[in-house]
Amino acid sequence: MKKSTLVAPPENATLLSQMVQRLPLSDAHFKRISQLIYQRAGIVLADHKREMVYNRLVRRLRTLGIDDFGRYLALLESDSGSAEWQAFINSLTTNLTAFFREAHHFPILADHAKRRGGSFNVWCAAASTGEEPYSIAMTLAETLGAGKFQVHASDIDTQVLEKALSGVYRQEELRTLSPQQLQRFFFRGTGPHAGMVRVRPELANTITFSQLNLLGNEWAVPGPFDAIFCRNVMIYFDKETQEKILRRFVPMLKPGGILFAGHSENFSQISKEFYLRGQTVYGLTKER
Repeated sequence: MKKSTLVAPPENATLLSQMVQRLPLSDAHFKRISQLIYQRAGIVLADHKREMVYNRLVRRLRTLGIDDFGRYLALLESDSGSAEWQAFINSLTTNLTAFFREAHHFPILADHAKRRGGSFNVWCAAASTGEEPYSIAMTLAETLGAGKFQVHASDIDTQVLEKALSGVYRQEELRTLSPQQLQRFFFRGTGPHAGMVRVRPELANTITFSQLNLLGNEWAVPGPFDAIFCRNVMIYFDKETQEKILRRFVPMLKPGGILFAGHSENFSQISKEFYLRGQTVYGLTKER
């Protein structure tokens, strides 16, 4: 009796080949990718990011049916207004976030809001998938009450903004929240949605989401603000870009307003406009 041999049908041969074959990413193509993402989004890609770049962009090539990075770059550069540019940016942005990440900032925010009085206005400049702006909104709802604050949340990545707008998360992602916060601010899923939660409209309505590139000529945000959160964003920019963005933050802050940075960022070393007034919390130097 002959052994049977499994042979892929001819029509699947090309697809299987693409799934197995690694597309070459030349030095020249990686350099051009690095130049383009820097021009469009200010992101600096060091050499050690090459594997990450390959893994993220190769998905776009597969989706588009392109088998060469050079052809993909030619497609991008053939039309400066192409929608593919946003997909390119989405692929190369990093979105690491969590509810109440860097938790020491939220009591500082609450205390600042109590002292300010009146309507409190916050800008979250890197909203990602929404955990940070929802954490800000929960803090302010508990501190000020409904109708006394507004959070504007922006991000360059349109895909993560879609998730943020949906307000749907796995319940395990909310492990840093208290039972009272879970009950007050979220609906629990049932049946096929068990294990999922959704932000209640009362909280969602305090936040507006929009796409915004910090390198853009205009920032369409309703400033000035009592506080700006720009955490773990500057680490992806070079010093020149960091300085430029910080200068533009100055008129976006109300007198006495504060700027929150990420744990590995030091704004006072980058710009003379800001001084350190707490753990990764900054005020405007001219007000001292």
